[in-house]
Amino acid sequence: MGVRVASEWLNSCSGCEISIIDMGERLLEVLKVADIVHIPALVDGKYYGQLGDQKHLSLPEADVGLISGGIRNEEHLEVALEMRKKCKLIIALGTCATHGGIPALANSWSVGEMMQRVFTTETTDPGAALPAEEIPPLFESCYALDEKIKVDIYLPGCPPHPDQVFNALVALVQGTPLNLPTKSVCDTCPTVRKGKGELNQVRRFLKAPHYGAPDEPLDRMRCLLEQGLLCMGPVTRAGCGGDAVTPRCISARVPCRGCSGPVRQEGNQLLDMLNALASNGIDLKSIPNRPLLLRFSGAHSLLKPAPQERRSR
Repeated sequence: MGVRVASEWLNSCSGCEISIIDMGERLLEVLKVADIVHIPALVDGKYYGQLGDQKHLSLPEADVGLISGGIRNEEHLEVALEMRKKCKLIIALGTCATHGGIPALANSWSVGEMMQRVFTTETTDPGAALPAEEIPPLFESCYALDEKIKVDIYLPGCPPHPDQVFNALVALVQGTPLNLPTKSVCDTCPTVRKGKGELNQVRRFLKAPHYGAPDEPLDRMRCLLEQGLLCMGPVTRAGCGGDAVTPRCISARVPCRGCSGPVRQEGNQLLDMLNALASNGIDLKSIPNRPLLLRFSGAHSLLKPAPQERRSR
């Protein structure tokens, strides 16, 4: 019998599961030495028994547990705790699991404000109650996995590159060291950096940067941040390009959006980016929508509802 692998998705979009499928034929190599005992994205499985006759949620035991998505409601927490109980090792798969991801942007508002925004429109009966029957109660925040359960390995990315997923599974199955990226996107970016210049402001990506000739190689294009575009490369973990190394966004000639989370697991992309810009003479007032520097890493209490007095101004 091979290494038993279980997979679960919580507050997520299934992009991480698609990354698993995007391993292509390499997935068959993994299946030769690993037994996938639970993966809702591919195989129908019931939490309360195949006939729904069990009283408590139960999942099969496994050596490795992959969990994508953060924890937003009571059901997510129940599934996460069961995975932690049944799996010897837990991998937080994707930035939603490691840092909250896009769903954690909702942490900027209270649950009441969020529900009002989502479920109330001009045509909605103002007296109608919000859905509640048989719906798991929401927590006040969207949590990263390690805020509720112990995580052994962090594999960020939105989603993680299939190369990273494959290399991680192979290392775990073979019992070899797992080498994860420790550098920033800037450290792996091939664009040309000329250092400090006349730039003192940054802007939104509304106007294309200077590319040179359409077929100009990336190693001849000037750094997008130096061109005034808000690129999160200095404070974002590398690895999104997989074995090809070159960052995905940069290869498409657009600024890094920060989807792999901070370089250090405990880092704060907002503060780190503000420090990086200030040290290079950038006017911090020019930063558009500053909280969006945490668009992928707003869990761990980094994004919170603004005090009421600030909202009323």
